[in-house]
Amino acid sequence: MSRLPVVLAAASLTTVLGAAVAVPTASAATCRTRWGSLAESAGDLTQARLVGVRAGSHACFDRLVVDLAGRTAGYRVSYVPQVFTEGKGDVVPLRGGARLQVVVLAPTSAARLAVPSVAGMRTFRQVAYAGSLEGQTTLGLGVRARLPFRVFVLAGARPRLVVDVAHHW
Repeated sequence: MSRLPVVLAAASLTTVLGAAVAVPTASAATCRTRWGSLAESAGDLTQARLVGVRAGSHACFDRLVVDLAGRTAGYRVSYVPQVFTEGKGDVVPLRGGARLQVVVLAPTSAARLAVPSVAGMRTFRQVAYAGSLEGQTTLGLGVRARLPFRVFVLAGARPRLVVDVAHHW
């Protein structure tokens, strides 16, 4: 009987385990965000346009990025019992134990804004488009629990609104 299959299987297992061990994970102790969970807002309505939404995961938080075309837009972000659609006021169903309402003080011309998949992320459970009306656009962000968050704007040629939600308190 050949020992080659056994050696290859052991090498494959070592490679898989080695890859799993090499992936860094951050604990609550190493992720000192010093953020809170109270509402945040800044800025005013602008003529900027909301042109896209992206999401990503980092060691200590999940991130939602709203891409804008034009000047930097204002925002209002807060935990709410329910997120409602703009205009009609229908409840936007969101997965997760808590809901963040992200209101960008800029319109979008998209009839149905594409939202990113957040499958596999530690904190985000769902992103939903809740509509755009009278110069503002609302997004619903379903999160695992009411966790600390921060909001800031990256100005420049491609302005972006950033919402980070921590993995831990």
